[in-house]
Amino acid sequence: MSPNAPRQLFTLIVFSENSVGLLNQVSNVFTRRGLNLEDVSASPSSIPGVHKLTLTCWADLPTMEKVVKQIEKRIDVLKVHLYTDDDIVYQEIALYKVSTQRLLEEQYLESIIRQFAVRILEMTPEYTVLEKAGHRDETKALFDVLKQYDLRQFVRSGRVCVSKSPIEYIDQFLEEQEIRHNSEC
Repeated sequence: MSPNAPRQLFTLIVFSENSVGLLNQVSNVFTRRGLNLEDVSASPSSIPGVHKLTLTCWADLPTMEKVVKQIEKRIDVLKVHLYTDDDIVYQEIALYKVSTQRLLEEQYLESIIRQFAVRILEMTPEYTVLEKAGHRDETKALFDVLKQYDLRQFVRSGRVCVSKSPIEYIDQFLEEQEIRHNSEC
């Protein structure tokens, strides 16, 4: 990393074919540069046959620009986009398992559920599973509060996001590739 460049959280969106080993290849690019991935999530994209890998990492811009170029060299990668939090709309989902008995006994816990806009996904005599969608600081704040109330399990998804751009860059990229391919034929 550049010693004087400021570090910030970047989100990379990798559009690719759904191929075995791609996540390993991509994570190796970060490992070789001594970068730690904060979040990883993968899903199909809006384009049939194209998958979307979302990664977050703390680094400086020059380093991340180099990472993007290295990832785009992979055969199965179609395009990589680099974003800051200002460029995207993003969320995470967190699940919390708490004691149903404590949930019913504690009046304050009901207000916590309302305050944090929590959904109850499942309730049994032994436990209740709560869901919170939001940013990392919101899911962490709820975690910190629920630790006092017999929190039994906790899990948080990786970041999912869409760009604020009015166009889908992968669509534009694929159209350009198609035009180039047709002009070569």
